[in-house]
Amino acid sequence: MAATELRGVVGPGPAAIAAPGGGGTGPPVVGGGGGRGDSGPGSGTALGTVAAAAAAGGPGPGAGGVAAAGPTPAPPAGGSGGSGAGGSGSAREGWLFKWTNYIKGYQRRWFVLSNGLLSYYRSKAEMRHTCRGTINLATANITVEDSCNFIISNGGAQTYHLKASSEVERQRWVTALELAKAKAVKMLAESDESGDEEAVSQTDKTELQNTLRTLSSKVEDLSTCNDLIAKHGTALQRSLSELESLRLPADSNEKIKQVNERATLFRITSNAMINACRDFLMLAQTHSKKWQKSLQYERDQRIRLEETLEQLAKQHNHLERAFRGATVLPANTPGSAGSGKDQCCSGKGDMSDEDDENEFFDAPEIITMPENLGHKRTGSNISGASSDISLDEQYKHQLEETKKEKRTRIPYKPNYSLNLWSIMKNCIGKELSKIPMPVNFNEPLSMLQRLTEDLEYHELLDRAAKCENSLEQLCYVAAFTVSSYSTTVFRTSKPFNPLLGETFELDRLEENGYRSLCEQVSHHPPAAAHHAESKNGWTLRQEIKITSKFRGKYLSIMPLGSIHCIFHATGHHYTWKKVTTTVHNIIVGKLWIDQSGEIDIVNHKTGDKCNLKFVPYSYFSRDVARKVTGEVTDPSGKVHFALLGTWDEKMDCFKVQPVIGENGGDARQRGHEAEESRVMLWKRNPLPKNAENMYYFSELALTLNAWESGTAPTDSRLRPDQRLMENGRWDEANAEKQRLEEKQRLSRKKREAEAMKATEDGTPYDPYKALWFERKKDPVTKELTHIYRGGYWECKEKQDWTSCPDIF
Repeated sequence: MAATELRGVVGPGPAAIAAPGGGGTGPPVVGGGGGRGDSGPGSGTALGTVAAAAAAGGPGPGAGGVAAAGPTPAPPAGGSGGSGAGGSGSAREGWLFKWTNYIKGYQRRWFVLSNGLLSYYRSKAEMRHTCRGTINLATANITVEDSCNFIISNGGAQTYHLKASSEVERQRWVTALELAKAKAVKMLAESDESGDEEAVSQTDKTELQNTLRTLSSKVEDLSTCNDLIAKHGTALQRSLSELESLRLPADSNEKIKQVNERATLFRITSNAMINACRDFLMLAQTHSKKWQKSLQYERDQRIRLEETLEQLAKQHNHLERAFRGATVLPANTPGSAGSGKDQCCSGKGDMSDEDDENEFFDAPEIITMPENLGHKRTGSNISGASSDISLDEQYKHQLEETKKEKRTRIPYKPNYSLNLWSIMKNCIGKELSKIPMPVNFNEPLSMLQRLTEDLEYHELLDRAAKCENSLEQLCYVAAFTVSSYSTTVFRTSKPFNPLLGETFELDRLEENGYRSLCEQVSHHPPAAAHHAESKNGWTLRQEIKITSKFRGKYLSIMPLGSIHCIFHATGHHYTWKKVTTTVHNIIVGKLWIDQSGEIDIVNHKTGDKCNLKFVPYSYFSRDVARKVTGEVTDPSGKVHFALLGTWDEKMDCFKVQPVIGENGGDARQRGHEAEESRVMLWKRNPLPKNAENMYYFSELALTLNAWESGTAPTDSRLRPDQRLMENGRWDEANAEKQRLEEKQRLSRKKREAEAMKATEDGTPYDPYKALWFERKKDPVTKELTHIYRGGYWECKEKQDWTSCPDIF
């Protein structure tokens, strides 16, 4: 699919609500064309403009009846000043006003009409190096709106809303465009003599003529042979007829009749073969020039794409150098440059002035967080900081001698060429959990295992359980909440959707003091229940429903449901919800993930609260990327601690001391004074060696799918398609995935049939119920949720799995 066709698909702007008519808040959309016209440099026709796809998705021209902020901006001073033919053999060139967006309205552009192509530039001087867009008039529609406005559209992929300085100037342009269109259509329709021969090189024409001459010669030879066959066949049949007239035995006459019939069939077959050869030659002569023209067109397109990519590479290099020298963000230290994250560059892929002042969020890479934060302190200062938070820096889990050996690597990810857009283009606006996806876009873990990864930094909850002060405890709970997102920064592959009834256990009671159980309790909508308990004095439970929407340029994943953390010694009960995860650059560019939204962590026993804000990424922001801020308050709303960090690196805590303000009242402590109370709550563990070849799994994630004995037959480790995919056998994994999904559909249909029969008979019918979790109202949040009913670990000890369904 051409780049501009992608832009037409994903960037329709307000075309879906366009109303006919001119004026109002902007020109009406014709044919649903969208995207920004001035979205990148290119050469040749717009079909070869790669930059157009990179800048796709911006607001296109609006509708006449659609509300917008304020009237259409007035055109700049000066007319369009169209000139006659001149300059590089163009049919017409001059100034016109082109609609860009609602912020800037119409902008003056230099248009050139030549050889059936209408191109435009920001200025006449720009003609030497950068074409902003081109539309082929042979396939375009020209529509006059009013005295000065007119529209050129090629059916949706491109639409130019133009305005001349006067009605006379507009009529001159429309007349020239109509004449150029008629000429272009005529040239397109002409067969061999005109446009085709111009597009075909002399070498290709000679080769083509020689091939056709050879084919014609062979067909003539076949015709000669056919004539000989017909001649000798007639003589053969005459001889056979004479034999029949002779007095021969009865069996001889029968044999002669069979030979005569076969000779007739042979003549018919040879005639059919000759006719087929003549038809083939005729088709070759008719279509050869069209094929040659198509081939030449593709060659031209390839050359244009190469030139455009070369321009983009140069511009990218220029932008990168300019960005390093800019003062928008603090420069990275050498230490941060080696952190494995890349510098940010514009996701627009061009220098379009229509977008210079607009904030956007489609940068293909992410700005790295500088290490030299203003509040950075050395490790010695941290340990010696005067703080009321009871930090146990010497706290480390001493693994027992019975610790199991954990695997540190998995088979490397095969280097397959994947085309995400070929799958995702049919999913725009749909719920992705209902769309079967091949394993090519997965990672070899299920959603249940991904949910269990929240426990990677379980030691934060262990430390929180030791805190006597509830506000200090809340700081650690907040850090634990943020830490659950650190594994997502590089993980752009999706986990497997669990089958209904699928489970996953993680028994780390001996090594880390906790054990965890997850179960898929609903399929539509997909929902998983999770229960983890620790002998260090805490319990974590949650039910997460995942809903997702694909919007063309990005994918939004919205987890629904509450997370509960209960500390046994104090009875403190905390709840919070997850934020929205967004996967950017689905179509073009490098995939990257962002977290955005707010989390309110509430202690239902004391009334303490912590508000965490996940700042969405912005190219023009002076803040570090992936920034998280927070405040810990008591029931009266007084702030006791301030939290600062990033969701992919670390979280720090500052004790807020009230100081006397200018008017004698309390004021919050200033930042440099709060530095004395800074404490690092959490820091991300480094990734394993060669993690980029192993789906960027953390040390914990590498162990999750390792086979273990004694687990339930519904455990994710036993899922065959996931195991095949982990071992690099993707084709077999896709076939196995289809089998499992079909088996799940049959089970669902069976339950639906039983429910319908029970309804008709008036007998009670029990809907599907989870095996290890019970759905009931939560006493704290008053929500209907699945809570662990117990029994799993007892069944594992007895190895009694008779109640488990057969799902694999």
